[in-house]
Amino acid sequence: MDKRVINWSGRGHGYSEIEIQRVVEAMKTADPLTQGKYLAEFEQKFRDYLGSGPAFAVANCTNALDLSATLSRLAPGDEVVVPAHTFCATAIPFAHVGATIRWADIDPATRVVSLETIKAVTTTKTKVIVVVHLYGLMAPMPEIMAFATERGIMVVEDCAQAIGAEIDGQKAGTFGDFACFSFHGAKNMSTLGEGGMLVVKSEEHARLVPGLRHNGCCGFPGERQEYWKPAMSNVEVDIQGVWPYNFCLGEIQCAVGAALLDRVDAMTEERIRRAEKFKKAVSDFPELNFQTIPSNHRHVFHLLSARYDGPEYGVSRDRFIATMWGEYGVKVIVQYYPLYRYPLFQAHGFGDAACPHTDHFFDNMVSFPFHLWLAEDDFDYIIEATVKTLEALRK
Repeated sequence: MDKRVINWSGRGHGYSEIEIQRVVEAMKTADPLTQGKYLAEFEQKFRDYLGSGPAFAVANCTNALDLSATLSRLAPGDEVVVPAHTFCATAIPFAHVGATIRWADIDPATRVVSLETIKAVTTTKTKVIVVVHLYGLMAPMPEIMAFATERGIMVVEDCAQAIGAEIDGQKAGTFGDFACFSFHGAKNMSTLGEGGMLVVKSEEHARLVPGLRHNGCCGFPGERQEYWKPAMSNVEVDIQGVWPYNFCLGEIQCAVGAALLDRVDAMTEERIRRAEKFKKAVSDFPELNFQTIPSNHRHVFHLLSARYDGPEYGVSRDRFIATMWGEYGVKVIVQYYPLYRYPLFQAHGFGDAACPHTDHFFDNMVSFPFHLWLAEDDFDYIIEATVKTLEALRK
């Protein structure tokens, strides 16, 4: 096979002509260019897609997590359970509001948190559980919600990698008190590089989000006799003692987001097809160990990650990656350093954890190029390179 170079891409998918024309339309006609009709359309279509409560577009998923942390009314001394295996943005918003973070381990088979790993770090001080549906696979939400409801604990779903994922037909983001979605450039659906959505369950939270999202801006009470008095808009207090933010998403991004919702499921089916093709091709090599998918789950394969159990053959994960890159030009990467290993969290007193499954998975994990715009023959090349590497490293 002729050697190619296949890099890791930060762009998850391309855009159809329909989506491109929607952008052009919004560029020409949107007035205003933020907080307008495309925002309203995107939020309503997203709510309809999920079958959820109120949805609020924001500039990124971290903003949605920030709002979740604020609306949870956390105080110093309150504890928040957060998976140790996730992107750092999952945890930082809860540290911002002064909460104490308790790191939950992952299940070794599914690589997401389980009820057991959450229970292990839940105390009487736990006020919020953050559940991350990582790589496109949901954590077991029905049993987690039953536990949290019994304890009076709020639940935040981090759905950054899981739009369209399901358990028994119920979509990610419709279980918890809050759900946070990402439309970053690398995600399964991207609003031109950045974007996010916050979904809330209660009407009280829905009433508070618009002001918190947009600098406390709101209308003046009552009717105006003269439209220009006292000013264009009012600025009010939404939560006593809490300053508002500016997390607004522009009309151009909302326009493309609304259009993408029409084909996000088709893009997901293509991801599933490719993932199954890859896994079938390497099924004779159990040292490449993929996530276990429960029978009632729909995995949307944001990423194609696996644990490389090469040490059983006397081969390290690093040697596998080096061979893929050096011999075949395929850039396989490692993701999601356990958060308690980062200097940032250690410096703030969150460096202690008992997460052996997180450590073991990270120290042996690999993630393959899996962007949707990857040509089919390049994807086939990745599969062939993987098979040849696995064969060579067994010798």
